Amino acid sequence: MKSLKLEFTGHDGGQLAARLDLPEGMIAGYALFAHCFTCSKDLMAVRRIATGLARHGIALMRFDFTGLGASDGEFASTNFSSNIEDLKRAASHLTEQFEAPRLLIGHSLGGAAVLAAAGDLPTIDAVVTIGAPADVSHVLHNFDADLARIESEGRAEVSLQGRTFTIERQFIEDARGTRLTDRIAKLRKPLLILHAPRDATVGIDNAAQIFNAAKHPKSYISLDGADHLLSKAEDAEFAAGVIAGWVARYIQPRPGTHPVAEQGAVLVTETGAGKFQQRVHASGHSLLADEPLSFGGDETGPSPYDYVAIGLGACTSMTLRMWADRKGLNPGKISVEVNHSKVHATDCGDCVGHDGPKDARIDRFERHIRVEGGVSEEMKNDLLRIANLCPVHKTLESSSVIVTKVAEEALQDDG
Repeated sequence: MKSLKLEFTGHDGGQLAARLDLPEGMIAGYALFAHCFTCSKDLMAVRRIATGLARHGIALMRFDFTGLGASDGEFASTNFSSNIEDLKRAASHLTEQFEAPRLLIGHSLGGAAVLAAAGDLPTIDAVVTIGAPADVSHVLHNFDADLARIESEGRAEVSLQGRTFTIERQFIEDARGTRLTDRIAKLRKPLLILHAPRDATVGIDNAAQIFNAAKHPKSYISLDGADHLLSKAEDAEFAAGVIAGWVARYIQPRPGTHPVAEQGAVLVTETGAGKFQQRVHASGHSLLADEPLSFGGDETGPSPYDYVAIGLGACTSMTLRMWADRKGLNPGKISVEVNHSKVHATDCGDCVGHDGPKDARIDRFERHIRVEGGVSEEMKNDLLRIANLCPVHKTLESSSVIVTKVAEEALQDDG
């Protein structure tokens, strides 16, 4: 899993810190995570959930709300409404720089925030809550003993989980003035509720209230044995697996999600993240391309030459499989390893078809074909012969013509 550091502007103009965790392969969709009250994006459970979702092809952006974690701003000046605004701004940043989020996930008070914000985010296809309260004012029990002082004096310092925070009267008033059940009833998006039956921070009755307020389709999964923060690795990993399996039903490629390319064309666009990262759209699939760290990139996707090698390897394996099927053969699983290098022609004794100067540097692709279970000497010769009939192999060995034009819409109107 690759992880990118991001920043975007929060509700008060300060810079909010975020991370985008990316799968190694194709991205099925993007998700946005809202953390629990006074927590951060780097909570161990959040990181484990991000890793688990990445294994299922889901890219997850997690961020610190204003005044928390590595984000700028004054926590005392925030409230539930400002959290919702930060969440919407995070969604806008993800949309502008990568792709619109399709899934919202919220933990504890972050769960309440995603329930409140989802109705205002048209690209959201599904919502997940983990240990979320059904009423925003539930969070006030964290500083019951200080409520009277906060209301009388306007603000007070309170101790939460061993840390000191300043809470202002406006936070309490905003929490009490938010009717979350009304927003849940109007949500009308697929909802998955995850909650631990023995959650000592947000009781299980909250899950029941959310479930009853929501319209179908809605689902509930018990996080049996887990605590509120999903401190145990197996609980966070279980939650990630459940979310990935559930959301696969709702996150499907849809028209208009990606930039439109001509039929049969591949569209490559800068994402704006890092120096070289590119978004690749090919036949309805969305991938990333990047350069390795040694070339100034962030290694968030294969390099351009990696993609060339991928094309050669995939074409070779497919060609061999088609040949085996036509011959009625049943070899084991075929794999092709491709290595690329630039060498001097004089150093490439097994290179054929090169008529240029002997001191010229040429591209050399070396394939290693493996067949599960092994092959006979006779089949080995057949494999080598058929591999050379791969269309991509022929393209790389023959001369190609590349025609480049500047798109009309990129031209400035001098009039």
